[in-house]
Amino acid sequence: MTKNKIRASLLVMAMLLIAAPANARATIDTTIAKLQSIDKVTARTLTFEVNVGATVKFGSLYIKLQACRKAPDIEEPESAAFMQIWEVSDEDTEKEKANWVYSGWMFASSPGLSAMDHPIYDVWVLECKDKEPDAPAISIEGEALEGEGIVDDKEAPGQPDIEQ
Repeated sequence: MTKNKIRASLLVMAMLLIAAPANARATIDTTIAKLQSIDKVTARTLTFEVNVGATVKFGSLYIKLQACRKAPDIEEPESAAFMQIWEVSDEDTEKEKANWVYSGWMFASSPGLSAMDHPIYDVWVLECKDKEPDAPAISIEGEALEGEGIVDDKEAPGQPDIEQ
């Protein structure tokens, strides 16, 4: 082989490696995420099945599910959800002052990789899935307090402003 052919083949291999990273995987968008939450003070847990685009209230947290994706069946199981979580404490409800708690992707197989950091509450993804024909639109497992569960976007306090 000539030096030009070797250089050309190395260049082609480098471009292929850049264009298709080895760890990139195809994902499937789903319509529902199964989330679990815990109040660390009381040890009360709730499991929610939430539609993409819906907002859930747990304690003083508001959780909005923006997207949920899972790996195809032939791949290693993985689910990831993009969530925005903000908090409105009891004394702030009149002022409607909200504070960001979390915004990003959470992974079911690695909950510590991109975890929410909050002193009282913890939220994580269990799985992403599509709605089964006979299943209810949203379900809650556990003992929900008054006002917890799915919240109409018109009733939820506004998300906090993004600080520059």
